[in-house]
Amino acid sequence: MQAVDDFLAYLEVERRVSAHTLDAYRRDLTALSAWADAQEIADLADVQAEQLRSFVASEHRRGLSPKSLQRRLSACRSFYQWLLKHGRITASPAAVLRAPKAPRKLPQVLDADEAVRLVEVPTDAPLGLRDRALLELFYSSGLRLSELCALRWRDLDLASGFVTVLGKGNKERKVPVGSHARNALQAWRQERPAGNEAFVFPGRGEGALSQRAVQIRLKQLAQRQGLFKHVHPHMLRHSFASHILESSGDLRGVQELLGHADIATTQIYTHLDFQHLAKVYDAAHPRAKRKR
Repeated sequence: MQAVDDFLAYLEVERRVSAHTLDAYRRDLTALSAWADAQEIADLADVQAEQLRSFVASEHRRGLSPKSLQRRLSACRSFYQWLLKHGRITASPAAVLRAPKAPRKLPQVLDADEAVRLVEVPTDAPLGLRDRALLELFYSSGLRLSELCALRWRDLDLASGFVTVLGKGNKERKVPVGSHARNALQAWRQERPAGNEAFVFPGRGEGALSQRAVQIRLKQLAQRQGLFKHVHPHMLRHSFASHILESSGDLRGVQELLGHADIATTQIYTHLDFQHLAKVYDAAHPRAKRKR
């Protein structure tokens, strides 16, 4: 439908959302369009609240999880808000709808010893200096996988110990880089000299190392270091956030370091912190120990 195409063009050109986000919106609104066609609704602007509720219910019956339903309804809400803003409708049918609550899973993290064991890969191995620099930076600064792959040398200020990244929604943030990561990055650049416009972690040709290549490499390195968990790039980001919060208790600071727009997203790490405190309490408090 033309309205959907116009909305997606707005997201791509004006909002400059990522390709991944754009694909997610396209899938969700394509599902809405297909449902509307089946209901013989010619124009999505004519959809009423009860009809949209029927759409969500039909998706639920089709087997979509609560989390997927939340995302689908969020796309509908954004779409109808855009139609309302541009005068194509007089009220949003999505305004009064609420998606079912999804159980929130706690992210898996490495403990501090596991994280150190992972990042201290041997530097004399093939690509060892690159791997050490990549892992140290991941854990030191809590970068997203997409942020790390897109990083160029101009974005790093190793003298001051900061990296500038472009996160979700094209929001720029500056994150500290620890001393171990700075040393590893300097060693990597000395082995492979490059100009400021070059990617820090190049792939084949002049492009950046692909996200998939990083995921595969990280899995291999984790097994090589004796970690047989399902280690993935976001686990290092989770570990970074959890360890910072455990030490500082500064939730707002962790939010800024991670680049979360909403502190509610960051609050999941408080649950991890409380889990850690509960274990300490159970192990240390004389009245917490169970009698055998």
